[in-house]
Amino acid sequence: MAKAKKVWSGRFGVGTDTQVEAYTASIPFDWRLYPYDVQGSIAYARALMKAGVLTGVEAGRIIRGLEEIKKELDERRLDPDPAHEDIHVYIEGRLTEKIGEVGGKLHTGRSRNEQVALDLRLYLRAETDEIVREIRALQEALVEQAGAHLDVIIPGYTHLQRAQPILWAHQLLAYVEMLRRDAARFRDSLQRVTVMPLGSGALAGTAYAIDRVALAEELGFPEVSRNSIDAVSDRDFALEFLAAASITMMHLSRLCEEVILWASAEFAFVDIPEAFATGSSLMPQKKNPDVAELARGKAGRVFGDLISLLTAMKGLPLSYNRDLQEDKERVFDAVDTLRGTLQVLAPLVRGLRVNADRMRQATEEGFLNATDAADYLVSKALPFRRAHEVVGKIVRYCIEHKKRLEELSVHELRRYSRLFDKDFHDFITIEASLKRRGVVGGTAPEQVRKAILAARADLKKEAGKK
Repeated sequence: MAKAKKVWSGRFGVGTDTQVEAYTASIPFDWRLYPYDVQGSIAYARALMKAGVLTGVEAGRIIRGLEEIKKELDERRLDPDPAHEDIHVYIEGRLTEKIGEVGGKLHTGRSRNEQVALDLRLYLRAETDEIVREIRALQEALVEQAGAHLDVIIPGYTHLQRAQPILWAHQLLAYVEMLRRDAARFRDSLQRVTVMPLGSGALAGTAYAIDRVALAEELGFPEVSRNSIDAVSDRDFALEFLAAASITMMHLSRLCEEVILWASAEFAFVDIPEAFATGSSLMPQKKNPDVAELARGKAGRVFGDLISLLTAMKGLPLSYNRDLQEDKERVFDAVDTLRGTLQVLAPLVRGLRVNADRMRQATEEGFLNATDAADYLVSKALPFRRAHEVVGKIVRYCIEHKKRLEELSVHELRRYSRLFDKDFHDFITIEASLKRRGVVGGTAPEQVRKAILAARADLKKEAGKK
C-alpha cells in the first residue's frame, strides 16, 4: 500500500513527526476491528445510497471493494505502517487505491468518532456471545465432576478452618451458580452494547438524510443512540463489559485458589492432570499447579483494565477526546485474558482426579459435627445458645483428652448435660449431618442431586439459544 496521506492533512503545512505517528497510531492493535469496520462501512454505503448521496453503481463498487479488502485482511495482508493511524483510515485508503476517487465518498457525513464507537460495539457483541458460550463450557465441566462424585464428602470451610461436612459436588455447584450470574451479567450488558451510533457524526449529528433506524436493523441493533454527543463520547458499555469480566475473573481466581489448595500435599484432595501442570527446573519431584496460579494472577490484570479505562474516562469533557483511544487495548486485553482463562480451566476441571478417602478423613477430623451435637440438644428442647455453650465445653474436653465426639461415652457426655442419651452417636454421624441439610440449596444428597439436574437443564436450555 502506498505511503499513507493523512485524511486531515489539508489544514497542516508540516508533516507529522515520525515519533508522533508511532505514539498516536492505534493500527498495531485496532486492526482486529477490521471485520466490524467493513461490516459497518458496507451498511453505511447502502444508507448513503438510500439517502441519494451515492448512486447504485457507486455503492456497488464501494461494497465490492470493501469485501475484497476484508478478504485481504482475513489472509493477514496488512501494512501496519503507523502513518495509517488506525484501521479505519487504512481501510478507507485501501478502498480508494482499489476503486479510485469514488472510495472517498464513503466517509461523507461520517466521523471516525462514531465509526470506532460502532466497531467496538460490534466487536463486544461478538465476543460477549463467545464468552457466554465458554462460561457455559466451564459450568458443564463443573457439573460433570459434581455428578460423577455425588457421594464424595469434603470439609466445608469458613476462615479456611474446617467447619461442617458437605458434599464436594455441593461446593462445585457453588461455582456453577457464580458463573450463571456472570453469564447473565454479560447477556444483560448487551442491551447497552447494541445501540447504533452511526449518524451521530463527530458530535452534532450528520447533515445527510441517513435512515438510522434502517441502518440499525441492517446491523442487527435493536436501538439507535438518542444523543449524538453521548454516542461518540461515552464508553460506559465498554466499562460495563470490563466490570463483568472482572467479576468473572474474580470467581475464576477463587476456584483456582481452591484447586491450588486441594492439590497441595497438605490437603491432597485432588490431583491435577499432568497436561495442566509443570515441573521445577531444580527439584525433580515437583508438580506445580501453574495454570491455576496464572489464572489467579491474571485476574489482577483484568481488574487493571477496568481501573485504567475508568481513570481515562473520569475527567473527559464532552464530547470526543483522543484519550478514548485507550479503550481498545484495555478491552482487547480483557477479552483475550478472560477467554484464554475460561478455555484452559474447563479441561483442567474436567481432568481433576479426586482422592475421596483423603477428603473423608479430613471430614472426620476437627469436630465438624459439633454443630450437630448442639442440634441434638436443641432437639431435646434446650435453647440453642445454651446448647452451643455446652458443646463448646465438650469440644474443649475432647481436645484435652485427644478424643473425638464420636468416642465419648454417654456417661462422659452427661457430665455436661443430662439430655444426652444413647441416640446421640447416630445423630452426629457425617451422613446424618448431611441428610438433615435438606432445605432447598442445602448440601443434603437429595438436594444436591436435584441441583445437578436443574443445572444440567439450565445449561441445555442455554445451549439451545443463540
